[in-house]
Amino acid sequence: MSPRTRRVAVSLSLLVLGAVSVLSGCAPSDAGTEGKAAGVTQGPVALSGAGPETGGATSGTDSPEAPGTEAGDASSRPGHGSAPGPGPGPGPGPGPGHGPGPGPRASVAAPPAPTEAESASGPASGPGDGATRSGSESTAARDLPGLGPMTLALVPAGTRQALIVTGEDMDSTVSTAQLYERADTGWRPGAVWPARNALNGWTPDHHSGDLRSPIGVFTLTAAGGFLSDPGTELPYDHSQGFFVSGTGFEGEPLEGSFDHVVAIDYNRQPGTSPLDWTRPLGPGKGGGIWLHVDHGGPTQGCVTLTRTHMRELLRALDPDLRPVVVMGDADSLSS
Repeated sequence: MSPRTRRVAVSLSLLVLGAVSVLSGCAPSDAGTEGKAAGVTQGPVALSGAGPETGGATSGTDSPEAPGTEAGDASSRPGHGSAPGPGPGPGPGPGPGHGPGPGPRASVAAPPAPTEAESASGPASGPGDGATRSGSESTAARDLPGLGPMTLALVPAGTRQALIVTGEDMDSTVSTAQLYERADTGWRPGAVWPARNALNGWTPDHHSGDLRSPIGVFTLTAAGGFLSDPGTELPYDHSQGFFVSGTGFEGEPLEGSFDHVVAIDYNRQPGTSPLDWTRPLGPGKGGGIWLHVDHGGPTQGCVTLTRTHMRELLRALDPDLRPVVVMGDADSLSS
């Protein structure tokens, strides 16, 4: 069955269930939570906390959260997320219109803890595969470019792969993303990709419904999507729970936004499916913040990349390199 046919089938089933409301942003689950739980206790300590949130009020797709997730459109998303929210489960249930829940949540094994050698020696690894892992020994940088001492201090010692998402300014919805891998001589850069973030820009103290993406350093431990695994080494939850419909903040269609997602470990349990709605910091700090397919407009808290670049990222991320995303506006990250 083609992806289009599958989406139509899911749409019809949602109509039958009388639950066709569209997500408003990214994750289809918690109400208005795309990753707004600053100071999460999961994954690398974030400057502002991490957790999946999705798209904008009526657009945007950040990860699926229950009512008021930060990804997705206000009218079509259950909350603030773009992905369909799961049924009642840990944490806030899906708001109106996250579509049917993904069913039993698939729990993914968390990556192994860093060894003593890694902790002592710090990140050290060669580049990944494909265009995202370009660069050479001669272009390697000792420290991750554009990051100040406070931000660098939040990058775990064992991390050897980092996606840096840099916003133009605190209120901008436009960003760039670049994947770096640690080699013996330093950090080697990959290609620079265009990206989008939340409608109101960035914040170091994310809360559900603020329509801002959280600033910080967060681990990347699980992926998933409405479409099948494109070849990632991360645990991948292939589920209809990622179906999304409706429109974004700028009237753009949200369908397909969650075909591929990577959960940003902000206010969530690392290693679990992106559709898991557990919120360690509480629902008020948001959640459901994801990296997902761009839908042509700002999100409620998530970060989006083109479909091609999302697939490249998924194939490049390697759990053995303990990947993280470092995200925020340029001034905040340089501190």
